[in-house]
Amino acid sequence: MPDRPAALRVALPVPLPRGFDYLPPAGVQAEAVAVGQRLRVPFGQRELFGIVLEHVTAEEGVELRAALQAPDAEPVLQGELLASLRWLSGYLHAPLGELLATALPALLRRGEPLPEITRHGWRLNEAGRTALPAMRAGKPRLLAERLGATCAEDALDEAMPGWRTSLRVLRERGFVERIELGASSLRHEETPWPGPELNPDQHAAVESICGAEGFSPFLLDGVTGSGKTEVYLQAIRDCLERGRQALVLVPEIGLTPQTLARFRARLGLPVHALHSGLNDGERATVWLKAASGQARVIVGTRSAVFVPLPQAGLIVVDEEHDGSYKQFDGIRYHARDFALVRARALDVPIVLGSATPALETLHNARVGKFAHLRLKQRAGEAKPPLVRVQDVRKRRLHAGLSEESLAAIAAALAAGGQVLVFRNRRGYAPVLLCHDCGWSAHCPRCSTQDKPTAMTVHAHGRRLQCHHCGYRKPSPPACPDCASLALQPQGNGTERIEAELQARFPEHPVLRIDRGSTGHRDALQRHLDGLGTKPGILIGTQMLAKGHDLPNLTLVIVVGIDEGLFSADFRSSEKLAQLLVQVAGRAGRADKPGTVLLQTHHPGHPLLNTLVTGGYHAFAEAELALREEAGFPPFAHLALLRAEAQQAEPPLRFLQLAKDRLADSHPQLRPHANLSPGGRGASARASGKNIRLEEATKPALEVLGPLPAPMPRRAGYQRQQLILSSPSRKVLHAALDALMPALYASPSARKLRWSLDVDPMDLY
Repeated sequence: MPDRPAALRVALPVPLPRGFDYLPPAGVQAEAVAVGQRLRVPFGQRELFGIVLEHVTAEEGVELRAALQAPDAEPVLQGELLASLRWLSGYLHAPLGELLATALPALLRRGEPLPEITRHGWRLNEAGRTALPAMRAGKPRLLAERLGATCAEDALDEAMPGWRTSLRVLRERGFVERIELGASSLRHEETPWPGPELNPDQHAAVESICGAEGFSPFLLDGVTGSGKTEVYLQAIRDCLERGRQALVLVPEIGLTPQTLARFRARLGLPVHALHSGLNDGERATVWLKAASGQARVIVGTRSAVFVPLPQAGLIVVDEEHDGSYKQFDGIRYHARDFALVRARALDVPIVLGSATPALETLHNARVGKFAHLRLKQRAGEAKPPLVRVQDVRKRRLHAGLSEESLAAIAAALAAGGQVLVFRNRRGYAPVLLCHDCGWSAHCPRCSTQDKPTAMTVHAHGRRLQCHHCGYRKPSPPACPDCASLALQPQGNGTERIEAELQARFPEHPVLRIDRGSTGHRDALQRHLDGLGTKPGILIGTQMLAKGHDLPNLTLVIVVGIDEGLFSADFRSSEKLAQLLVQVAGRAGRADKPGTVLLQTHHPGHPLLNTLVTGGYHAFAEAELALREEAGFPPFAHLALLRAEAQQAEPPLRFLQLAKDRLADSHPQLRPHANLSPGGRGASARASGKNIRLEEATKPALEVLGPLPAPMPRRAGYQRQQLILSSPSRKVLHAALDALMPALYASPSARKLRWSLDVDPMDLY
């Protein structure tokens, strides 16, 4: 009997939870292909690139196809990173092939050649040194003076933007030469700035982090402006001095240029950015430099959590509460949570920093899982801003702004300060309404008969756009129902506020900061740099609430907070509290005092009173008590199974199948009503559609649904969902382990779109 051939098990980027076996490429032994290498294989009529998972022996009687090519000499995924990604696949119950493709930069997952990562520099040659004294003043001479000593290309990118134009002049004259830089060039290239003197709280935090050995999770809980970044920098410097790498996660691309500039000035060596604003080649280059150890400090957004760290020493997650760390489509991972997993696997400290920590994070600190480091005062001479709740009931509003707010803006500008008007709704107005008959513009792809979805007015009323699916159309010239010309934008977005303030304060710059005005690379930083410290007005959405340091900002006005006070989402209070504290924290961060005006029609609301009188931590304690009583995270663990199709019936049948499978595998499942996505359980009690798994030796598993999603239609698809909840993560995952194979095997799963979100951040 012939021996069965050696084969390779490969993870492919397809929505199937299994590996695929292939013979090695022609002329290549299976043992010569390492686990973690890329492999080009035939798959049906296509060719795909996958990752080798293991060496196997072909099953008897099964004829395997041969792989086509192993393009790399070395694995692109290996060691801790590959092991952590395997764990994440199991935790999310997501296909490993799709997860590995998500983790790789796009250039690598497409199978393109690995980019060159050898570091190069430039210096004057003998002819250049001889000619330098006679060179005319100008940019070529400035560059030549700098190249008297060898300078790395990435250091020149940071120090002299546009230097390559001057380099061409020097090259044409034969004055410079390019050289390859070795590992020794990773030392400090410039003398780092030592930074300000730490206050006692900062010093204690730095001592704790730098003194940690092995995996040590820290919550750095500091008020806005307390100098958390300074603590990060001191800890990173200690990490670099020990010859290790540091990874810093930030929530938004807009934060990255400001963070990079500060880090480079303080650390004196290249700091590498990794975010979606880079092109594919740039992302792949940074990723590979990290894998080789060349990149010592990496600052990036959510996807940077997948960067290889062969010499890891520290991980920092700035603004750890921020919702942008959660991926809401595809592989639904949470970068903060996976960073904790990686820190444990790498056996390094991890710092989670925030002025408004997530309730889950605060709970972990409260029960002793995280060390809790507090920064209770602002750094330097800065003082906390004065926060006032402004009752706007029965007051005339101009684009949402009261007369008192407009007067405060005028006074702040006259005093030489800057103003931030915060409105977390982009566009001109939320609704276009016919004043005669009541017609309003609804999205035809996201509306249902029972629940219409309004289209947002843009471009001063000329365009309508759905912010959920992106559908656009011109505003109608007359009402489609009654032909009236009395079409009126209702409510206020950032565009309308911008127009109002430009008309009232024409002598001052008025900058709108939202997704529509910051679409280009580094656009946010260019806006802020253009304003500088001169008097002016910023109008923005939550993009401006995230860690930006605006030293001349003396007044913050928050418009439209009432919408968040009565949301059905159980996390809405937490999100609103975090947003208000963060945006208020932009004011008075330097030597000028700051004022915050919170405009509301509900001045007596408990959330506002708690925040103003007791601060975020008083709110968090009260909210945690409510969560514990209601059985919501962090006192329960959730999974959201959603299905959608163009008709409502297929998703309903699919989710009912899932519910039946849970009942079949757990005979103890019985009706129970306690969990509701829209409040403290009232709608669940009314529906009677919840079931609970309860055994004498196991905690409960509750199942709610199938029910329409809170937004029941999006982009033409009807959406239904099933929610699983348990106080025990083990019980929840045991149920999912039993359920998921049946769902993947179900013929109905291929007739619709479905997803599983473990630890969902919202139920929409």
